[in-house]
Amino acid sequence: MRFQTPLEPAVLIRRYKRFLADIRLQDGREVVAHCANPGAMTGLAEPGMRIWVERNDDPRKKLRYGWRLVEHGKGQFTGVDTMLPNRALRAALEAGEVAELAGYERLRAEVKYGQGSRVDFLLEGTRRRAAYVEVKSVTLMRQPGLAEFPDSVTARGTRHLGELAQMVRDGHRAVMFYLIQRSDARAFALAGDIDPAYAAAFEKAREAGVEALIYDTRIDPQGVTLGRAVAMA
Repeated sequence: MRFQTPLEPAVLIRRYKRFLADIRLQDGREVVAHCANPGAMTGLAEPGMRIWVERNDDPRKKLRYGWRLVEHGKGQFTGVDTMLPNRALRAALEAGEVAELAGYERLRAEVKYGQGSRVDFLLEGTRRRAAYVEVKSVTLMRQPGLAEFPDSVTARGTRHLGELAQMVRDGHRAVMFYLIQRSDARAFALAGDIDPAYAAAFEKAREAGVEALIYDTRIDPQGVTLGRAVAMA
């Protein structure tokens, strides 16, 4: 999945109110960019960081720039837009590039299920169980090479695990898909010290039959594409 508009390098001045960031463009102008990430962004929002932003010319949007990547040096990047994993995974699913989820005839997004929730993707096919797929963006790294989720307490994420478990009990297939938006990750683990309730719900969901798929990404200022399956530490 390529970015729709070429990204531009910038310097982060500060992130605030979760969804806003003051940035300095290459020409020296200081502007406000949209930060599409409600999480803690631990280690990804330090003033002075080199970041990459996408310009938009949509008159309906108040902010002209969207923050997409953090550059760590040595060609390593982290994607901070939590919507990018859905777009990247959809492209991969439509191309049949995820072996564990290949062979379905129909793909629908944002389908209602559970207690007022919407599943990211519903895969359906003739003579096979429907697959309910929830996608989570993984960006936290506290140890070199180890990506972790979540980076903050997520009651919503915990609820999703319970709802997926119920889909399995109802005779369907359910998948939690963790997409690591870091080019420097080699393994994955749950951050149980950050959110013990989520870690406990994950174990219960696995016991109920919910599948966990973990993939990394190839990510740079040109775009984000699905990479390889990653082991769970």
